[in-house]
Amino acid sequence: MAINTRLFGRTGPSVTRVGLGGEGVLRTHGRGREAAGVIEKAASSGISYFDSAKAYAGSQGYYGSFYRSHPETRSAIFQTSKSAAREYHEARADLRETLEFMGLNSLDLWQIHDLRTRGELEEIESPDGALKAFIEARDSGLTKYIGVTGHHDPEVLLAAIESWPLDAVLLPVNPAEAIIGGFMDRVMTAAMDKGMAVIGMKVLGARNYIAPNLGITPELLIRFALSRDITTAIVGCSSPEEVQQLARLGEDDRPLDSAEEARLMNLFRPHAKSLAYYRGRI
Repeated sequence: MAINTRLFGRTGPSVTRVGLGGEGVLRTHGRGREAAGVIEKAASSGISYFDSAKAYAGSQGYYGSFYRSHPETRSAIFQTSKSAAREYHEARADLRETLEFMGLNSLDLWQIHDLRTRGELEEIESPDGALKAFIEARDSGLTKYIGVTGHHDPEVLLAAIESWPLDAVLLPVNPAEAIIGGFMDRVMTAAMDKGMAVIGMKVLGARNYIAPNLGITPELLIRFALSRDITTAIVGCSSPEEVQQLARLGEDDRPLDSAEEARLMNLFRPHAKSLAYYRGRI
């Protein structure tokens, strides 16, 4: 079977419902052989959405090595990256570095990385802020789409997607978030109302959510994410076997039934705030 796909936003290309996350072995240095195995397995399995960021250790370089060895794969892959720069000139420099490391002429999606505070939001949208660089990159063809990512404060992320001319948002999608609220209801709804693509992250909670003794498996958590109305769910992988498992779930992305979901939510509910560790203080 082929991995199921969805349109990226209302008019974008189709991307696979599961994507290769930038965590796992890709967020390392000096593990080129292992990283190559993961990227190559993702490409050969039909996964088309590839996640990365300047902040993710050697991730961009690993992708660059892959594209230099397999240039024929580029057209089938939706390649993304991110910049945490808040100032215009720093963001422009980050994009030049990203394209150089990856050996690419352009990205499919470039994202404003890890938006956390109102102060950052105001800095980014100021006349000399990074948002200007992102818009220019899209207008000039250095990236097809631009987006924002955040997992700290849903109110700040909501303000960004309501006021910035973005194509996509990357946010946490997991049972803890469904219980706490914010990202998976108000932010997702606002993004979809604007026709934006919604990418789910923190699906496994950096693997902290996996508890086989309680029946909480990677498969269950990924299926939970794919039960939501998101474009794709990204998951970091550390081996070709994990990639194969991810691809298989993308081929059969049936939502959880009501009993499965109720049991999962009941397990998370007493600990939801502590399990949303990436938010900081709630």
